[in-house]
Amino acid sequence: MRYHQETKHHFSRYARALGYMDWANQPDPFRRYEGSPLISLPLLKPDDTPLSPLYEDLYRPGAIASAPVTVRTLSRFFEYALAISAWKQAGEVRWALRTNPSSGNLHPTEGYLLIDTVPGLSPLPGLYHYVPKEHGLELRAELPKESFTLLMQEFPRNAFLVGFTSVNWRETWKYGERAFRYCQHDVGHAIGSARIAAQTLGWRMLLLDGLADDTVAALLGVDRPEDFEGAEREHPDCVAVVWPADQASDVATGKTISLPLSLGPDAVRELTRHIWHGKANRLSRDDPVQWEFLDQVEIAAWKSSTEQRVVELNHSRPAVETSAHAPSIYRGQPRAGQVIRQRRSALAFNGKTSISVGSFFTMLARVMPRVDRDLCRRPMPWDALPWEPAIHLVLFVHRVVGLAPGLYMLARNPAKVDSLRQAMHPQFAWTSPPGCPEDLPLFLLEEGDARSVAAQVSCGQDIAGDSAFSLGMIAEFESSLRRYGPWFYRRLFWETGVIGQVLYLEAEAAGVRATGIGCFFDDPVHQVIGFNDAMFQSLYHFTTGGHVEDPRLTTLPSYGLDR
Repeated sequence: MRYHQETKHHFSRYARALGYMDWANQPDPFRRYEGSPLISLPLLKPDDTPLSPLYEDLYRPGAIASAPVTVRTLSRFFEYALAISAWKQAGEVRWALRTNPSSGNLHPTEGYLLIDTVPGLSPLPGLYHYVPKEHGLELRAELPKESFTLLMQEFPRNAFLVGFTSVNWRETWKYGERAFRYCQHDVGHAIGSARIAAQTLGWRMLLLDGLADDTVAALLGVDRPEDFEGAEREHPDCVAVVWPADQASDVATGKTISLPLSLGPDAVRELTRHIWHGKANRLSRDDPVQWEFLDQVEIAAWKSSTEQRVVELNHSRPAVETSAHAPSIYRGQPRAGQVIRQRRSALAFNGKTSISVGSFFTMLARVMPRVDRDLCRRPMPWDALPWEPAIHLVLFVHRVVGLAPGLYMLARNPAKVDSLRQAMHPQFAWTSPPGCPEDLPLFLLEEGDARSVAAQVSCGQDIAGDSAFSLGMIAEFESSLRRYGPWFYRRLFWETGVIGQVLYLEAEAAGVRATGIGCFFDDPVHQVIGFNDAMFQSLYHFTTGGHVEDPRLTTLPSYGLDR
């Protein structure tokens, strides 16, 4: 709590960090493990197999058949989850854009794969580090077959693990005390992009949230000081299990199976007793500035416990919902791969573009986790987060045709409407907008021009007022930390990142653009809404509208492919 309160207005310390090092001084923004064998993944064009489904099919249960786990499907998975989507160039300076967004495009998030034998990778199970620059997998360790089988024995056939870590220094040098929060946002975006990438292949994904951070670190090899000597360390974040949806044979017959949210400690210990490959490369030329306060935050938010929880999976395959004769809700019926590859973070909005109220309602429907359903029956990507959602949206609506401008609230858990209402200004209207779907708990709080206040609370940034709408993500803050413990602080940011990832793609599919806003003033946001304690807390802002291209920038294709 102290960390969040003390960092919201403090610009001087991270301004000194900005002066200390410029990103151009970074010799290589890509983490590599020097000495690790690199296996290049095939570079696939859009019309190569596996083909991308329609974007809206991502949200139609049963519309996408499960693809087998092969080198080609893994290539598509990482392409859509973590790969370079394009290069930007201004003069002599060139930088990469990726399918997963990042604060300041600094990309602290690293991806790992722990998988059984796959032809074209290795004759043995292995732990791999994904390298986006080469679109390849670095072999960190070959694993004994029997150990891997023991580790995965409670999961569906052909399941594999995906892990995420953060090189916090990538954010710290620029953002100082805000860096830890920003890294957690980015983890959430990566979780969202990975779940969506899995869906394009008919795969399921579940975050193994019962794991302790020590276990995550050991499993991914980031607890090995000898492999990071002289290099920036990686913070263990999370591990998820991914599997082809039709490989759970019991589920296919309508039976209920239980999936653990953790891994057997004996099996994890066995996997760490093998030969490791590679040493982490150094990312910065100078020694990193030490932020003792951030070290304290990492310790405070460390998850030291392991929960032996399970989730029940009983999701017999529904009939495919075909829509060959139904009008698409997205203009031009874009494919998922197209939307994912073209996602960009807007730098400016034109202050003119509007969106339809139908598009607006669709965007909000996509972030609804449908808490009345069992986890396995919740819509993608909310079926991957095994906790009750704790984030709600306060919206500044500016240019939505068919909807009055003003301040709105979306309660992502309808059961929390009363507690939100009691915590906010008593004069708010709390009325349902005309035409709002019955199952969308969206409420008009106050009608009026919200452009100026939206920009003011977002550090004076015009993008919050020049858009069609902007929003703040409001966390059930104090109650969540009391219920779970300080480690759940990070999960709140992960949930906001997944929300942001969904909205990024929804904006692209609707013909507009979006961007996250990490800089905002907590107290003014709370004053606008009426919060006067720590029960609810603003964690992340976001904005969507008609973007303005910068003519000084040149866009170059990723990996030399015109996509």
